[in-house]
Amino acid sequence: MERQDDGDDELFGSVNHRDGAEEPGSPALARERSGSPQLDVSATMRKSDYLPITGEEKSLDSRSNDSIPMKHLYADEGSPVYQQLGPYFNDGQRRVDYVLAYQIQKPSSIKGQSSSFGDNNFVRQLRRSMSIRSSRALLQPKEDPEIAAQKQPTDYHEDDKRFRREEFEENLLEMGLELEKDEGKKIPGIGFVKIHAPWNVLCREAEFMKLKLPTKKVYEVKEGGNLVEKIRLFIHKITAPLHPKVDTNRPQSVKSLSHPFSREKKHLFDLSDRDKFFDSKTRISIVYEVLKRTRCNRTKYPMGLTSLLANGDYTSAYPLHDGDIEGVNAEPNDRKLLYEEWASYSVFYKYQPIGLIRKYFGEKVGLYFAWLGVYTQMLIPAAIVGVIVFLYGCATVDDNIPSMEICDPRNNITMCPLCDRACSYWKLRSACGTARASHLFDNPATVFFSIFMALWAVLFMEHWKRRQMRLNYVWDLTNFGEEEEEEHKDHNRAEYEFRVMQKTMRQEHSTPEDEKVKLTCTDRLPAYLTTVVMMCFMIAVTFTIVFGVILYRISIKAALHMSTYPAAGYNVRATVKTTAAIINLIVIIIMDEVYAAVARWLNTMEVPKTDKSYEERLIFKTFILKFCNAFTPIVYLAFFRGRLVGRPGNYLYVVGSYRMEECAHAGCLMELCIQLCITMLGKQLIQNNLFEVGIPKLKKLFRKRKSDLEEEVNKTLQRHEKDHMLGPFVGLSPEYMEMIIQFGMVTLFVASFPLAPLFALLNNIIEIRLDAKKFVMELRRPIAGQAKDIGIWYNLLRGLSKVAVIVNAFVISFTSDFIPRLVYQYMYSLDGTMHGFINHTLSYFQVSDFQPGTDPLQPMHLGYKVDICRYKDYREPPSSSTPYELSKEFWAILAARLAFVVVFQNVVMLMSDFVDWLIPDIPKDISLQIHKEKILMVELFMKEEQGKRLAARDNLNQDNYPSPSSANRSPSQPRSRPATHAVVWESKEEEANTAPEYEP
Repeated sequence: MERQDDGDDELFGSVNHRDGAEEPGSPALARERSGSPQLDVSATMRKSDYLPITGEEKSLDSRSNDSIPMKHLYADEGSPVYQQLGPYFNDGQRRVDYVLAYQIQKPSSIKGQSSSFGDNNFVRQLRRSMSIRSSRALLQPKEDPEIAAQKQPTDYHEDDKRFRREEFEENLLEMGLELEKDEGKKIPGIGFVKIHAPWNVLCREAEFMKLKLPTKKVYEVKEGGNLVEKIRLFIHKITAPLHPKVDTNRPQSVKSLSHPFSREKKHLFDLSDRDKFFDSKTRISIVYEVLKRTRCNRTKYPMGLTSLLANGDYTSAYPLHDGDIEGVNAEPNDRKLLYEEWASYSVFYKYQPIGLIRKYFGEKVGLYFAWLGVYTQMLIPAAIVGVIVFLYGCATVDDNIPSMEICDPRNNITMCPLCDRACSYWKLRSACGTARASHLFDNPATVFFSIFMALWAVLFMEHWKRRQMRLNYVWDLTNFGEEEEEEHKDHNRAEYEFRVMQKTMRQEHSTPEDEKVKLTCTDRLPAYLTTVVMMCFMIAVTFTIVFGVILYRISIKAALHMSTYPAAGYNVRATVKTTAAIINLIVIIIMDEVYAAVARWLNTMEVPKTDKSYEERLIFKTFILKFCNAFTPIVYLAFFRGRLVGRPGNYLYVVGSYRMEECAHAGCLMELCIQLCITMLGKQLIQNNLFEVGIPKLKKLFRKRKSDLEEEVNKTLQRHEKDHMLGPFVGLSPEYMEMIIQFGMVTLFVASFPLAPLFALLNNIIEIRLDAKKFVMELRRPIAGQAKDIGIWYNLLRGLSKVAVIVNAFVISFTSDFIPRLVYQYMYSLDGTMHGFINHTLSYFQVSDFQPGTDPLQPMHLGYKVDICRYKDYREPPSSSTPYELSKEFWAILAARLAFVVVFQNVVMLMSDFVDWLIPDIPKDISLQIHKEKILMVELFMKEEQGKRLAARDNLNQDNYPSPSSANRSPSQPRSRPATHAVVWESKEEEANTAPEYEP
């Protein structure tokens, strides 16, 4: 192994040429970093508010004046370390923290040659580009490089891209990063720039980003002593076999104090192993922060990494996974451990390794899977209670008096036709099956279940807040507040900067120089108006589609009744309900993709300033459109179907002679249940699971075929080439969105479908492992983003839980027969039972009052002449002085329904607020530990400050009281510090300002 100072030089800078000689023709890139006259460095960094690298840091690199050899910029296929397939440079030591990929456009003269670039080819190309740029700078110092590139006889578009890439990479070198190129070796036509952040850059950026890192100081974490914490610890011990087998370096009862990293306080941190002090997640975040700040300033407008990607200069930019998962050569790494303990279906019954997920993917991804785990865990009691309610309905169906009266053949009740002309009279007992099935979901237990689910939603939100706070404490995010968030808001989006640059160019002569140009509401007004119009139009499209499905149901029902085919007349209602629900499902799945694309287009038009603003606006638009798309058919069935029908002899017609739909005699709750069941199961099976599994695999297969890689070649790909074959990470919004829609399905209409929590639970058990497998195997590694909460999604969840109380109150009151049964039993029943309830709900109609042309074509279908038929409504009989008008029973039931809505809503809201008040957001033990951390941190700095004062006092005493040998010295002899004191002082100073080095 090399000596220690050589190892530091290798870590901080580049490697010398043999004999220290500079390779002929190679550009002195290291000298450019220290101020080459060929590059206008001041112009390059003019937009940066943070100095890239200080003189003190440059002095750490003893070889900063030597040039970087080409073999360290371009990977050499013949080098002995080329077979290293891990995420490292070709020297096998420097880790690849980030990769930029770009398209290689070969000149026509060398298209038939090998795709690998040797040292001499690159030297000539780089020297030619440098000479072109230097001559251009001398002759035309103010000319734009893109204009000059257009004068070249070659493909100027590709030259522009190459010039921009070279400038961007030169600026990255100026920032202290180390680069290595790999062009066209295994994947034809694709070049890679591998980026490594040396130690000094990591320290500098960690201090700039105020990253909290663990110090040497550790303390014991005491568990809470109250009853709740004891119960939690007891449950934790019982469920020990369900926890993943993830090794931890430190026991859970011990925690390190964390403090924002500072180069002046290196002695506080354990730097004994520099390779492990900054883990891969932190290194990726630091490099990404440098990439976001770096700009190309020689173009018409400053271009950052996002603009270069959008312009095609780079095709992709991504961090690397830690290593392989399968294979003989797969070494132990966090990715492999995640695959074995998280992304495998064989561990579906275990808890998720949230700490390891956060360590590998970052806090945002960790919080998502922690929230999904809490949500799935809370679905277990909801699913159990829902199954009990359903079983109660099954057990009491034979004792239900209303359904028994409908099924009783002795009740010879003739019902009015369901449609004009084609439909004839029918017997009420033919609806026996529907009435019995409706009781499974429409029984007194559903009211209790609705109250239970409203309280369940509140408990879920409170449980998540406490879990989130506990994670914030464990992940050292308790002080991640407004200041840190503002630091991350400083980076404007590339599209915003481009629009600002266009506005600046238009107002170049009219705007004062000291006035900062920005986009105002006036600039965005056309986009805002377009957004409002398009959102209203898309919602109108949703209503139109629902209306189209209504017409389908009406027309297909009439067609089946008119059909002469014998089988068409059986189960007409069931056929129409099921097929309409399937059509709704297909339309919802298709329109979901359309609405997502429309929301992205509208969001891009508005040009949000920051990534956070862009994400929140996109979430809001997508949620509104997808929520309307998924719930509009359900809302129609729950609250509008059967309300605007009319009565026999005076029906309401739409589109000619088509009558509006009626509910079955047992109500629309059964149809609402069928719609919810098919929509929920279909979306989960097709949209969430099949799409998430099938589409990524098809895209991966397409990328492999497009690159024409053989299986043997694929096995020898390096880590950055393998990750290039994976799909890009598009964010967590799609994952959150499908869970939010599912949460709405579970809570909003749970009174009509008690089995919804069970279906959601089964789906989420599979969903967690599907998402885990997708994140670990199918997608590129996301950039680790810090966050202390789930953001706007919590507000959406809280809003849905509040709306769910109101919706369920209306479902119970107006969609089910719970209130009419209650009113009949306590106001109109002679014996206080439900006997006679069916006859009470049916009104009389005299068939001679049919409008001309609407009476049945076959009035003798039942074998006898019908004079009076019945229909479900509360109206006066034909013999009344006000025939067919709404009766007083209707108004009594309406008043009871409205009263129930008010009482139910206020009682449940009051109970929810009480539960919210009763459960503190921060667990008591966590608040105590946070307070203890602050005290320990203050004590640590007090001891440090006290040590500095004692050292300074000792130094002052030594200077004031010289030793006897110095007193006997002649006045002309110079005084010198005693040898022992010098050693002590230098050792203290070194301990305070430098970190422990590697042991050779």
